[in-house]
Amino acid sequence: MIKAVMVINTQGKPRLAKFYDFLTVDKQQELIRSVFGVLCSRAENVSNFMEADSIFGPDSRLVYKHYATLYFVFVFDTCENELAVLDLIQVFVETLDKCFRNVCELDIVFNYSKLHTILDEIVFGGQVLETSSAEIMKAVEEISKLEASSNSITLVPKTVSGWRNR
Repeated sequence: MIKAVMVINTQGKPRLAKFYDFLTVDKQQELIRSVFGVLCSRAENVSNFMEADSIFGPDSRLVYKHYATLYFVFVFDTCENELAVLDLIQVFVETLDKCFRNVCELDIVFNYSKLHTILDEIVFGGQVLETSSAEIMKAVEEISKLEASSNSITLVPKTVSGWRNR
């Protein structure tokens, strides 16, 4: 099971933090700081896999990938395969690239809801739902269409809104 997904920039600011177990905000912030402390102290030539028992408790593992100014981090238990989770990070980043045309940190900051939509199509409730970038993009485009059509619906009849302007 996936325990957490984090996107942290190289200064340690979390751009996305999604925990699939209930944790208080203080505990979440402490975990993010701990993860960043470990990641920024690791050399570039070491493995992207690590045990996270000291941070997240027993049987926890952490896989990360460093792209430009962002660390993409998945924390999971021993039931998940490390290579599969590394591939899942790749799918997440590829989908973001397709969605934002060469994703950067600002895309993540200003399109927070779309980022969550993409992540929810990949992982929901700690379980991996989809691993195909094309299928994820189809679902995200469909959700965007539904959001756009719901935004065009007005709840106030035109006769009432016209009466207010008199």
